Amino acid sequence: MAGGRLLEATLGAVRDGRYAVEVYGMGYVGLPLAVRLAAGGVRVTGIDTDGGRVERLRAGRLMSSEAHLAGEFGRAVSSGRLSIEARPPGDPGAETPRVGIICVPTPAPGGPEPSAARVMAAAGAFAGAGGGRAGDVLVIESSVGSGTTDAVRRMVESRGRAVGEDYGLAFCPERIDPANKRWGLENIPRVVYCSDDLTFGVAAEVYGHVNSANLLRVSSAAAAEVVKSYENAFRLVNISLVNELAVLCDALGIDSREVISAAATKPFGFMPFAPGAGAGGHCIPKDPRFLSDAARRSGGPAFASIDSALATNAAMPGYVCGRILDRIVSMGLPRTAVVCGMAYKADVEDMRDSPGFRIAAGLAARRFEVRTFDPFHDDALVPRYLAENGMGGEGGGAGFEAVGDLGAGTLRGTSCLCVVQHHASARRQVEEAYASSLVPVVYDCQNRLRPSAGSRAVLDRLGAPASGAGAAARAGGRGES
Repeated sequence: MAGGRLLEATLGAVRDGRYAVEVYGMGYVGLPLAVRLAAGGVRVTGIDTDGGRVERLRAGRLMSSEAHLAGEFGRAVSSGRLSIEARPPGDPGAETPRVGIICVPTPAPGGPEPSAARVMAAAGAFAGAGGGRAGDVLVIESSVGSGTTDAVRRMVESRGRAVGEDYGLAFCPERIDPANKRWGLENIPRVVYCSDDLTFGVAAEVYGHVNSANLLRVSSAAAAEVVKSYENAFRLVNISLVNELAVLCDALGIDSREVISAAATKPFGFMPFAPGAGAGGHCIPKDPRFLSDAARRSGGPAFASIDSALATNAAMPGYVCGRILDRIVSMGLPRTAVVCGMAYKADVEDMRDSPGFRIAAGLAARRFEVRTFDPFHDDALVPRYLAENGMGGEGGGAGFEAVGDLGAGTLRGTSCLCVVQHHASARRQVEEAYASSLVPVVYDCQNRLRPSAGSRAVLDRLGAPASGAGAAARAGGRGES
């Protein structure tokens, strides 16, 4: 059997359900994908190099953001359709084609680790020294820089396979929004590049279990790579734009929510974004850099809009710290604060590249005594939190500690409660702290709290006038002392 007939045989086997899937990376993308495939009757091996994660999943311990998978995960494991391993399982048998799906995290370009290193390592592990079995199909879901898919192609072909003839290669960049109740894995359309028509057929069968094969095929790997980076660049630029609006509204003494809501009545050419203390997580601060990096490598004009947006995003935690310091100094209060919401977004436990950590560190640098609160905090993960936010050592040199609640006992003696993320599970505690005036100042980075005449606390909001007794007292400048 020669040429494309090998991939034709793979497509036939996949249509008959006679294939095995290896998912590389059991994080926020790979685990839900593996569970969904196994729930569809596919035999799946989930592979992760993090021994602690492998041990946790084998023991059936899921994180809060994974709890919705518990039923399907348990059934998939108990049925034998899903296993979690620290390394590839080896040859599944001569009559069983393999599909590999790479969902490993990728660092931003320009850092100490090459951005494609983990993808290349996973692709190499799937292919093996001999390039893998004839008829294998490899799908990349990780966000990657331009040219990474072609680098994988060259690696595979250097090991004796011909991509598009006896080996299928695809890039189907992940699209996932944790805690989004409207758009999930099952209904988000996906973009895909495939090396050939037979590989596209395989991808359609596999993703039929994921999102009913709602796939838009693009003409090249480069196009698909740029699509993914551009999606998050769009979000970054607009988030940074609305944050600049919030800063302007602070200066003008008007409410950014009113401005945004009024602008959103325009039925065309406008999409509302909400201000905040900066966009964190593993995608928005990173993926747009792939476009900037591609522009530099191609010799074309720089992405000035992305570079400017990144700078604005990076400056927001410092701006918030300055506003808080201005308020505390103007009211003659001690420099003590609790920062609430250390995850990068509401209702997830992901602490990567989070503005909450930058605000806590920024306040500490301004000689505040800082404590932090997040309902998803896990003491055992503190070293990881610090590493993911570029903070070395215990406490990262920032001098803050985590607290377990926002009750009166915890907040006693605290001058400011800074709310970075409004977790649903902490909403009542935050609202009670404000309504009961447990602290003199509440700073809301997302402008979600509404002023209450019954509270004696000053409510300061990003992009909105302050309210409450003492709200008129404000030092000039941005508190950079």
